[in-house]
Amino acid sequence: MSGEQLLTTAEVALRLRVKPETIYAYVSRGLLARVKVPGERISRFRLADVERLASRTQATRPVRDGAPAMRTATTLIAYGRLHYRGLDVGRLAPASAFEEVAHWLWTGERRGETFAASAETLDRARLASSHLPARARLFDRLPVIVAVAAAMDPLRFDLAPATVTALAPGLLSTMVDALPLAGQAPSDERLAARLWSRLTGTPPSAAGLRALNAALVLLADHDLAASTIAVRVAASTRANPYAAVLAGLGALDGPMHGAVGSGVHRMIEAARRDGASAAIAEWLRAGNLPGFGHPLYPAGDPRGTTLLDLVADLPFEGDLRRAVDDLTATAARREALPNVDFAVAVLSHAAGMGPGAAEVIFAVARTAGWIAHVNEEYAQPTSRFRWNSGYTGPPPVSP
Repeated sequence: MSGEQLLTTAEVALRLRVKPETIYAYVSRGLLARVKVPGERISRFRLADVERLASRTQATRPVRDGAPAMRTATTLIAYGRLHYRGLDVGRLAPASAFEEVAHWLWTGERRGETFAASAETLDRARLASSHLPARARLFDRLPVIVAVAAAMDPLRFDLAPATVTALAPGLLSTMVDALPLAGQAPSDERLAARLWSRLTGTPPSAAGLRALNAALVLLADHDLAASTIAVRVAASTRANPYAAVLAGLGALDGPMHGAVGSGVHRMIEAARRDGASAAIAEWLRAGNLPGFGHPLYPAGDPRGTTLLDLVADLPFEGDLRRAVDDLTATAARREALPNVDFAVAVLSHAAGMGPGAAEVIFAVARTAGWIAHVNEEYAQPTSRFRWNSGYTGPPPVSP
């Protein structure tokens, strides 16, 4: 029993979205078993038992207001932690290769293998994205690259789970390897090392690659975020996986979602130049404070904590370290804790990456999660997302 995760009654009620009294009813009906812990007077419950009960009870709940339900076995955010298929992501990120975690999301198996794309697909994707204007962001290349990868795949309309899973490594490889090199081509075949060479000319260190790999793991999925909903809506119409990923990239490009990272990068730049208080004040004038706080983690974003711990091993410049410490301390006075966007921005500064690096890291990482959701959605009824509009325009007029 020592290896089992045990929950309190309050934690079980939060996970099942019921009152504590309902938990006692589940126990009396034999649906949930108590676990006695030596030395404790309260009862606890096995996480595995709670998850099994959740899959039974929540799957039979009626859909409210005619809106279709989206359920997933991929990611759980609960108890202030993020889990991929039951595994704590904070523990996965420092020690597991992104490729291994991606396979876990897709198949429930942890396999470490090199992701590779065909040479012809890479050549065509590079050529297509090279026609973008010089002012284009690095992120702007990704939809072009994905569209080329789709056109090169004659099996893209085969929506069988095995086929979708098989195309995913090549897609991720193309998204990374078709970007222009910013530094020396790496000898390391891991995706994190290949992405590093596209984001910065600074030679990679072991600590830097470990932090970037962890960022990819931490950002790979986050339950039903806006971009993931866009992906699932596209998949519900049986759009092919590449088209669904393109829908996700469109939603991710919003300044309140994946593009928030460039704003955090600029805020750190301002703090280095003008001081933390001035930088925060300027952003508060605009109505928000990017990089701090998260509604799903009132006690602090564990992804940010995990990544900042790893980034601390990088050789910070003195003014950067002071700016990061001052921003964190100043925001803390407003009871705002750093989130994963702040941590990725700190990584990008420490590694000599530009302000657009965070968006690319986010997009590459989240594509792994989107593929898992695509397969889940293909198993659901088609075209199931149709909400009532709530029309507020003028009344109809007879011709």
